[in-house]
Amino acid sequence: MDKGYRLSGATGLHKGDREYQQDQVGLFAHPSVQGCVLGVVADGMGGRTGGRKASDQVLLTARQLFERYVPEDEDAAVLLQQIGQEAHLVIKLTAIAAEQEPHSTVAAFLINPGGECHWVHAGDSRIYHFRGTTLVRRTTDQSYVQALVQKGELSPEEAEYHPKSNVLVSCLGTEEEPKLDVHYIPQLQIGDTLLACSDGVWHYFTTEELASVLASLPPREASEFLIEKARARAQGGGDNLSLAIVKVEKLADDKPPVGSGFMPLRRN
Repeated sequence: MDKGYRLSGATGLHKGDREYQQDQVGLFAHPSVQGCVLGVVADGMGGRTGGRKASDQVLLTARQLFERYVPEDEDAAVLLQQIGQEAHLVIKLTAIAAEQEPHSTVAAFLINPGGECHWVHAGDSRIYHFRGTTLVRRTTDQSYVQALVQKGELSPEEAEYHPKSNVLVSCLGTEEEPKLDVHYIPQLQIGDTLLACSDGVWHYFTTEELASVLASLPPREASEFLIEKARARAQGGGDNLSLAIVKVEKLADDKPPVGSGFMPLRRN
């Protein structure tokens, strides 16, 4: 990717209409490598304390492993799978110690200097890759209703309102090993946007609506708008909401590049 670019980003987090917050979100700049960024969304499950403990462990594991990551020598896909596997084990240990059943989704993307990107996910938290207003790819939910959709037994529209729409077939912290789906983007381009979000966000928007908002607004404003609109559409019955956005933008002529073009990330 041309060096005349910058990465701008923002996160959003809201407890919605729930009594407590079980989502967690993070957007981390590498401590020593400019242009290297990790975004993580974790939607915890398992009661008031169990779900939050699970999502906290995902974020803590991700940050610790990312801070030790050496882009020149290590494989980003391996790192992301390691984050999922280690968080899964820690959550299982938490369950044994606390006699709870904490679980968590994970949706994480890692951008390397120069613009290559990897992502990993388990559960129904999603990652979207937009090029302008065009969806390039998104993750496939690891849920009961998505399995029915893939078998042709449900339409995507019917799946959204199915009574078992929140039942997952894979996530972190279960007895079974999680299914960690990975994806590789060889080269991000100027105009690309990555969005990681929990179901409390994506449930209330079409793909076209998400694309339009992300293309027309800076990350911080887009984050605030999506949370506000999702809250309104939930009509008092909304889940926790979490999202992380990173946009690849052309570097303005009056803004000198910082290292490889990375600009500090803004956080909500």
